[in-house]
Amino acid sequence: MKPRHKKLAMIVSGVTALGVAAILVLNAFQSNLVFFFSPSQVIANEAPIGKSFRIGGLVTEGSVKRDDGSTTVHFSVTDTAETIPVVYTGILPDLFREGKGVVAQGKISAEGVFLADEVLAKHDENYMPPEAAEALEKAAKAQKASLVQ
Repeated sequence: MKPRHKKLAMIVSGVTALGVAAILVLNAFQSNLVFFFSPSQVIANEAPIGKSFRIGGLVTEGSVKRDDGSTTVHFSVTDTAETIPVVYTGILPDLFREGKGVVAQGKISAEGVFLADEVLAKHDENYMPPEAAEALEKAAKAQKASLVQ
């Protein structure tokens, strides 16, 4: 093989290796990407079916029910416009309360129930995840607009 052909083969194999590495990195990034949706967006079918995502809002007053003899908890999350039922099996954060902000990660079932794998509660009176605050604000504006019409 001529030196020129060896050099070309090295360049082609290097570019191929970089391409494969880039594809693997992007695939790993895509599979770990988790989006946030409000209850209104989930009701409007904007959330992915069969893929994990986050839902956030306020825990609806009077909605928290615990199964006897297990760590399964049923509650609802609202953005003041729409409400989604949530089922979580595990230990809830200490700051989890009715009427307080929460973000849950999981999947939506065929029945419209959000099956949470993880539940996060806000850490003080003033904190709410930016996505949840924005979703609550949008829902409040939409509710006001519908009342005006």
